Amino acid sequence: MRGTVFHYDADQDYGYIDGADGKRYFFTRTDLSRETALVRGRLVEFQPDDGTARNIVAASSPAPSATPGQPDLDTETRPTRSTGLWAYFLCTVSVDFFNFNGRARRKEYWAFWLCSTILVFAMLGFGILVDLAVNGFRDVPSRNAIGFLPFFIFALALNLPWIALAVRRLHDFGKSGWFVLLCFIPGIGGIAVLVFGLVPSQAGKNAWGPVPAGVRV
Repeated sequence: MRGTVFHYDADQDYGYIDGADGKRYFFTRTDLSRETALVRGRLVEFQPDDGTARNIVAASSPAPSATPGQPDLDTETRPTRSTGLWAYFLCTVSVDFFNFNGRARRKEYWAFWLCSTILVFAMLGFGILVDLAVNGFRDVPSRNAIGFLPFFIFALALNLPWIALAVRRLHDFGKSGWFVLLCFIPGIGGIAVLVFGLVPSQAGKNAWGPVPAGVRV
């Protein structure tokens, strides 16, 4: 199968390849058949194996070039995954859980906020029901918060993927990921979170990669 290198971290020795079937495959250097430059966008051939790319080699022909007469914006013209709201959220909390590289479009950013808010309130309601059940649905304060344990764990677990997403969103409009620290400053943190989700994507390829698929520039 053919695909393109989406990301490779030489220090951690792991990366992902976007296959021609629209799926993303994990790989390490041990999966290379021979030494290949693992740069983003490199066209490769590999054998899919339950979500892992095996026997990776450089493709024999180059990737298609831009249409003559049109500006080359280095855009990801082919979506590599579903761009639905829940699909973006699930990818953020799984594949991109610790991904601080690349770019994230506005839809991906707001999809995370919408879906996480829905789930947080659902777990909060579940915790209230469990707490009431433990007390026999009597108006008596509970001495434990076991019903709220899933809520607290989920809320804490969302912090890291959200920070990674905010960094990628900053990259998308050409700013350093360190600006994410503005979100933790009292008084302006909420404004920063809002602004990060409103600034449009930077046209063309920048230091952090091409324009995300689906973005109109």
